Amino acid sequence: MAARFTVDGVADRLGPLASAALHREQPLPALLETAGSPDPCGTLVRLFTLGQQVTRAELDAALPTIRTAGVATLRLVRPSGEQVTATCDVRPYADDTHDWWVASDFSALVTRQPLRPDHVLGIGGATTTLASWTIRRRVGRALDLGTGAGVQALHLDSHVESIVATDISERALAFARFNAALAGLEVDFRVGDLLDPVAGERFSLVVSNPPFVITPRDEDVPVYEYRDGGRAGDTVVRSLVQQVESVLEPGGVAQFLGNWEVPAGRSWRDVWDEWLEAVDLDAWVVQREVQDPAEYAELWSRDGGHLPGSADHDRLCAAWLRDFASRDVESIGFGVVTLQRPVGGRAPWRSLDEVLGPVAAPMGPVVEAGLAARTWLAEHPDDDVLDVAWSCAADVTEERHGRPGAEDPSVILIRQGGGLRRVVRADTLLAAYLGVADGELTARVALDAIASLVQLDPDAVRRELVPQIRDLVADGLLT
Repeated sequence: MAARFTVDGVADRLGPLASAALHREQPLPALLETAGSPDPCGTLVRLFTLGQQVTRAELDAALPTIRTAGVATLRLVRPSGEQVTATCDVRPYADDTHDWWVASDFSALVTRQPLRPDHVLGIGGATTTLASWTIRRRVGRALDLGTGAGVQALHLDSHVESIVATDISERALAFARFNAALAGLEVDFRVGDLLDPVAGERFSLVVSNPPFVITPRDEDVPVYEYRDGGRAGDTVVRSLVQQVESVLEPGGVAQFLGNWEVPAGRSWRDVWDEWLEAVDLDAWVVQREVQDPAEYAELWSRDGGHLPGSADHDRLCAAWLRDFASRDVESIGFGVVTLQRPVGGRAPWRSLDEVLGPVAAPMGPVVEAGLAARTWLAEHPDDDVLDVAWSCAADVTEERHGRPGAEDPSVILIRQGGGLRRVVRADTLLAAYLGVADGELTARVALDAIASLVQLDPDAVRRELVPQIRDLVADGLLT
């Protein structure tokens, strides 16, 4: 558009300092950058992103085709005399091939008030995380569960023939319908809780940014529809894990974000082993963050617009701490869950990984490759693994560390440059195999040659290295 109200256009208009501050929810640099300069992009940023009034003349100049009257007809602004006020947040959003606009409620940053219970969230960190991790294979039907403002549906449109999007919030669905109409999308929107609106149906792909925030069931704690499913503890995520199989086609994949409670004396893997015990789905769970109860309480008390140090903030934090203490919760995990319905009668595989540092972006291709690798490994015995001529991926490097003057290294690290950016500590046998893993020799031939060279029993070398080879294949260090 002529106003350059796009992701790149706004970044160019604000400059790196104001753009970075706005991403940190600090609006002042952007306010200063756009003040007193009624260019089209600056006008739209002030109006729809920063929640400032602009004049009719400024908005007419920024949007000369529909002008203020047309924008008011869409109920995006409320004119009053010569001044115009936005009724909601509208901001540009993009991927590699699309430019969109997404309407949602203004954040507490703009309103300077606590959020309303039916607040509709716009583009946040969880939104972009799920979009980055979603696989983009072409499929017939997909479900966007808990669509909110409809952002995931925008992404799905590029590789899905038919999209169903659900939410418990009628108000969220109204925003989602508007955003879909802006983008020219056809989406089947339905109201309802979790999987109720699609009971009996099947999908090849399910994506969800569910209301996973663990919230005290206390009458003094506000219930926000966008983040709280009205259930105690981590029941929302656990219910989704245990029920989503009912809507997945064979080979279908479900991906969603979640929080999970970890009681004292247990690990997060213990929690997931219990959740998955009666679930006949492949499961790949990547824990990305860990917080203690106090950190969690502070984050979500502040998220609703209650400022630290205020009486309301302290009251809410105390409610969260009492709630966690009642279940002896020691920590809260956050991460990305990918579930796949197996094809055929094989047993499901499990992969529970903790990756707290940076990962590749986007992660969707990595997840797609990881699903394929883990599924192949689940369907093939060790003999088949040994009969493949594996290659080290192009982004894999080796680091050797040793004491000054030492002849041999004391630590060998195998580092993945992309994907989950894994770092594997290798012994000399694994390092020797990776040094010859170039796609020419099968693993069997290479390991037998190494065993002969170091005068070890070939069977013992295979027993030691095959599990490590499987592990490296699963995460793409060997291909």
